[in-house]
Parts: sequence; C-alpha cells; structure tokens
Amino acid sequence: MRDQIIAGLDSPAELERLYRKNKAEFRQHFEAVYGEYRDRPIMHFWQERLHYAAPEITWGSKKDLKFVILAAVIAGLLAKLPAITGIAEEFFYPRNIGFLTFPFLILFFALRNNLSKVKIAILTGITAASLLYINLLPGDLQSDTLVLACIHLPLLLWGALGISFTGNDLRDYRKRLDFLSFNGDLLVMCAMLVLAGIMLTGVTLGLFGLIGLQIAEFYFQNVVIFSLPAVPILATLLVQTNPGLVNKVSPVIAKIFSPVVLVMLLIYLGAIVYSGKEPYTDRDFLILFNLLLIGVMALIFFSVAKEDRLGPTKYILFPLSLVTILVNGIALSAIIYRIAEWGFTPNRLAVLGGNILILVHLFMVSSSIFKSLRDKNHSVEVGRSIVRYLPVYFVWIIIVVYLFPFIFGFK
Repeated sequence: MRDQIIAGLDSPAELERLYRKNKAEFRQHFEAVYGEYRDRPIMHFWQERLHYAAPEITWGSKKDLKFVILAAVIAGLLAKLPAITGIAEEFFYPRNIGFLTFPFLILFFALRNNLSKVKIAILTGITAASLLYINLLPGDLQSDTLVLACIHLPLLLWGALGISFTGNDLRDYRKRLDFLSFNGDLLVMCAMLVLAGIMLTGVTLGLFGLIGLQIAEFYFQNVVIFSLPAVPILATLLVQTNPGLVNKVSPVIAKIFSPVVLVMLLIYLGAIVYSGKEPYTDRDFLILFNLLLIGVMALIFFSVAKEDRLGPTKYILFPLSLVTILVNGIALSAIIYRIAEWGFTPNRLAVLGGNILILVHLFMVSSSIFKSLRDKNHSVEVGRSIVRYLPVYFVWIIIVVYLFPFIFGFK
C-alpha cells in the first residue's frame, strides 16, 4: 500500500480509490508517507481529511432548544387534555390529532425563516380557523363528512407547514423540493426516535416488573401519550441542526426500494388477476389499493426530491411511474363503477377527486421522466413537475374539509 500511495501522489483519483479499498491500511501507511512528502499540497489535503474531527450532534441555538422543549411540554399537555378535563377521547383525538404537532412546527419555521408579520398572521389564522371549525363541526364518527374532514385536516396543516418552511421563497421550486426532502428525513428521524422509545419502554417495564411493580397502564397513559407529540418536534430540530445526520438515508431507502416496489407491483397485479380479487365490489380492497398508490407516489417523490439530475434512477422511476398509472387507472375505474352502481357519497366523491388529481400528476411526472431519458438536461424538470402541482392538492383538501360537510348536509 505504501508504494501505491507514493505512486498515486499525482493522481487524486488513485488515492481516493486506494482509500476506499482499505481505509484502515491507507491510514496506517499514509502516516509514514506524509513525513517524506509533506511538501506536496495533496498530502496536506489528505492529512486534514484523515484527521478531521467530525462535529458532535448539535442541538442548535439556545433559542431553538428552548422553543422545542417548551413546545414538547405544551404538546404533551394538549395530548393529555381528555384525561385532565374529561373530554371524550373519541371526540378529541380524531378532530385534534394534527394540532398536537403541526402548529408548533409551523411556528418553528416561521421564526427560523423570519417570516413577515403578515405571513405569520395568515398562517395563524389558517390554524386557528381550522381548530375552531373542526371542533364545532356537528356529527360523530358515523358521519362520513366529519371523518373525511378529520382525515384531510392534517394534510391541510401539512400544506401550511410547507408555506412556513419555504419562507419567502414559496415560488422557488427548489425550496419546495427541499420541503419534500425534509419530510423524508423527518420520517426517518421519527422512526429512529420511536424505535429508541420502544426499547426504553421495554427495558423500563421489564425492570419494574422484576421488583413486582406492574406499571404498564400508568406508563402508557402518562409517559407514552405525553411523549408522542414531542417526537416530530424533536426530530425536526435534529434534522435542521444536523443536516448530515439522516439527509442521505431517505434517498438511499428510496433508491433501494424503488426497484423492489416495481417488481412487487408487477407481481401483485398478476396475483390480482390470478386470485380473482378485484376492487370493484370490495370496498376494503379499494381502500388498500389507494393506500398502495399513495405510498408509491411518495416513493417516487422522495427519489427525485434530493437530486437535480436523476442519473440511473430514472430507468427505474419511469417504469414504476407507468405501473403506478396502471394501478391508479384500476382504482379510478373501480370508484367510477361503484358510483354508477350505488350513487354518490362523500367518501366516493373524495376518492374520485383524489384519484383524478393523482392520475393527472402521474402523467405529468412520467412525461418529465421520459423526456429526461432522452435529454439529461431535462432532469431538473422532473422535480418541477412534482412541486408545481402541489397547490392543486391543497385546493382539493380545502374543498373536502370545508365544503363537503355543507354539500352533503353533515352526513
């Protein structure tokens, strides 16, 4: 290795290859070579690289840390409101689950991006109006329009979070892509924190069990419920203050799973034909079909979000997008069939509108990916085709949340 390092002093690529081949051996022999050839600029570069002390995990500024601690405590207390005040859990949680975290994340980025007072007022108005509206909306969980509003309201708050995240660059497509990337990183970090919490819970319950104290019910009712809303808040701080911590994980996961999901979808579509199972009369199967569609869409988005140029990824994403269009077409035909047979309901109309929007979006993204196959410079348009369409979903969500209950008489 020593002779190879010396021979590669005039070839940075060769030194990089040697380093990646065996990092430990490279470090060992480099020290000896450095003493003889320290007058070479490239040796100073490698000396700094090999001895660079990576910074520890940072918690950001004191201001950010204080905000996150306070937000986590308030969110935990809000999660415990049913136990504290006697509000029925079946009333409180479906309507307010999104308000346990999204308002704090919106405020976090509003302060971080120094948003104008006007924008902060608009975001505050959206959040406050949504909170008041959903809690005054009549009906119970037997009401389809209420259930749809409860499902879509967190998505509306997610859109408000996107506005806060992009700050004063809402029209900048790159900032919108950064928001999608942030969501991927946030999911990874949340998963890590939840896994750590599960391990801590297991150890805690086990230790108390050894001394004859069964604290499971108390622990879940107080510690777990209080802590869960803090997970995305803490994860946001970690992702923002330690960008190198997980920002390479979500695209790697997307790249690994994209071909796997493509093969799985092809096999799954074949299995549907073989089994005779179809979504036209089976409502639960149609729901799972649409969840599958949303999951694959998210996978495509996360695959694109961090890359201006797709590279080899596009050769997987293009057939994956085509298969997803086929899945969407099946789901869309199924919901049209159900409407033709049994008429309109709030759920069917919501699914119909969502599937049409997704289908149009998929065609746009697929077209951009196809063009990037022929023209490498067109890769950047794939990202634009994704984020330019996001406001359309936002408008549809507003319609479902605010208009559907009145259109269908709160049924």
